Amino acid sequence: MTEERRGSRRRGQGELEALVLSALGEADGPATAGWVQERLGGDLAYTTVITILTRLLAKGAVTRERAGRSFAWTPASDQAGLAAHRMRRVLDAESDREAVLASFVTGLGPDDERLLRDLLGRAGGADRTDRTGGRTGRVHGAGED
Repeated sequence: MTEERRGSRRRGQGELEALVLSALGEADGPATAGWVQERLGGDLAYTTVITILTRLLAKGAVTRERAGRSFAWTPASDQAGLAAHRMRRVLDAESDREAVLASFVTGLGPDDERLLRDLLGRAGGADRTDRTGGRTGRVHGAGED
């Protein structure tokens, strides 16, 4: 049976990761995979949610801690931080960082170039802090998995 005939659309890995991260971001503390699955409306299998969370863990996008027999998951960064992490991975994979950065900057529009200059100016004296907001609190879904 084709995807069309089942009435469902296959979502890409990046889209599913974004959905899971969004759900985790809505929690006021660590959340279990079962809680994430429920938050997403239950249309993803539990094993799919676990697979996505495990991939995000490997990418450094989430952290986990034991919560009974399960794990509680927390985003390691917000969406902007995750995009920046992907950009750094791409840059790290290239041998000529200067050429890659130069090409990137010359491809920016005037507004983005101005914004980048402003951000670089501010970053010179600013400390780099974690953007997760240091969320703490109860584990969402603990004991439910």
